[in-house]
Amino acid sequence: MSKRMTEQELLECFDKAIISGDIFVTYQPKINHITGRMIGAEALMRWKDAEHGMQYPSDFIPVLEKNDLISRADLAVFELVCKMLHGCLDRAITPVPVSVNMSRYDIIKTDYVDKIEAIRKKYDIPVKYLHVEMTETSSIGGMELVSNTLKKLHEYSYIVEMDDFGSGYSSLNILKDLSFDVIKLDMRFLSGEIGGRGGTIISAIVQMAKWLDTPIIAEGVETMEQADYMKSIGCKYIQGYLYSKPVTEEEFINKMQQIEHEPVTPALDLISAMDAGKFWDPKSMETLIFNNFVGGAAIFTYQNGNCEILRVNKKYMRELVMNVDEQELINGDPFYGMDEENRIIFINTLERAIASKEEEVCDTWRVVCSKTCGEDKICIRSYIRMIGKTDNQYLFYSMVQNITAEKIHYNELYESERRFRFASEHANVYAWEVDLATMKMHPCYRCMRDLKLPPVVENYPEPVIENGIFPPEYADMYRQWHRDLIQGKVDNLEAVIPLTVGHVPFHVRYTLERDENGNPFKAYGSATLVVDEEK
Repeated sequence: MSKRMTEQELLECFDKAIISGDIFVTYQPKINHITGRMIGAEALMRWKDAEHGMQYPSDFIPVLEKNDLISRADLAVFELVCKMLHGCLDRAITPVPVSVNMSRYDIIKTDYVDKIEAIRKKYDIPVKYLHVEMTETSSIGGMELVSNTLKKLHEYSYIVEMDDFGSGYSSLNILKDLSFDVIKLDMRFLSGEIGGRGGTIISAIVQMAKWLDTPIIAEGVETMEQADYMKSIGCKYIQGYLYSKPVTEEEFINKMQQIEHEPVTPALDLISAMDAGKFWDPKSMETLIFNNFVGGAAIFTYQNGNCEILRVNKKYMRELVMNVDEQELINGDPFYGMDEENRIIFINTLERAIASKEEEVCDTWRVVCSKTCGEDKICIRSYIRMIGKTDNQYLFYSMVQNITAEKIHYNELYESERRFRFASEHANVYAWEVDLATMKMHPCYRCMRDLKLPPVVENYPEPVIENGIFPPEYADMYRQWHRDLIQGKVDNLEAVIPLTVGHVPFHVRYTLERDENGNPFKAYGSATLVVDEEK
């Protein structure tokens, strides 16, 4: 059982705690909530005394600050982080950037930045693996000093994060005057409220960060509902107990070697009432159903012939197009890909829904583009219902279904090479994406239509080698391509490969996508028919 140490006991034990490791570091991961990948972590100081047990930071940190010992403790933490990173690099484990806190007491010491830089060089750690966090309140009463410290950190190429944004009273002024690289939004200052006024404030902060072209991390995220809400308004990076509590060095190193991370906190229980306004409350049944249990769905407004998308779920994106995240759709044109005729059909359906106050249905064609499929024409069936209104603005809920396959009729081609040639003469390009962590291949619509591939091809590329799309004599070369992509050895690959049993020549290309830390993430492939100019 832990016992709180007195100030005198803390001071007497401080030197021993530094030397013996009683003062140590825990790490809390930062996660991309869209991909599930760890993009960084925060190093947090902890103190466990052999006699008195674990001490709360809120108890020992003020004592260290009061007695001018905090900078020594912060430097000790920085060195422990460098030792951990050095060990990872020695073991060929690619680390994520770790952010280390820098207090206002550290800023006052003008040689502090030089000291952490000396430690970094001592352990030969690339600066990209170390970030520095300053709290918003660090700047109170010393803007010039903070500005000079920021400048010096940037001269050494450190990324500097503003921690606890929103917890102080001068946030906007600080953003204006200080060149922080990353903003960490303190979710706690809203006391957990996301819907209503709280949601408006958070959304405005995220938009402001976008205007400044500054990444934003939501700190203190504890529930899936909070994380999904933050993602829906454009903040995909989160830190908090939803994915992980602060963990020991050993646990953290194990987590770094995981490709994807799953939330550990379950979603909240359903609420019994159904209310359109609760679509903005992450704790409501409406939000839970919207994100998890319905098909492709969107919430949007309509006023004087114009629409604005407010929220979409993942299934909505899958129905429309691959490889577009929620924010791209929310920020984009709601009528994207529709010609004037289909736009009129859609708007007339909205007007009917306003008049009838019942669900109305329409089918609209649109031309969509994506990294994998290129340009394609799809047909979307929309089930639309008005769920709210103000004076001249209407709020709609829409469920969508891709019915392209039902609308397109074509003759079955019996032989694989003839089917491949015929489709190629009309489309010329096939495209696909490969998730390098799972080796799952997602083919474009043409691949599924013409080559009879399923929506997800497991254990790629073996199935397409087995069915003859990639001939046996090219199998080893094609497998090596994928090994090189997984290891990040190349960013681009291309060759002319005769495909199918008919050996039709195609120009096959691959482009590698890396994640935030430069590690291989996805590969985008395409096959373009090689046209014989002499024929």
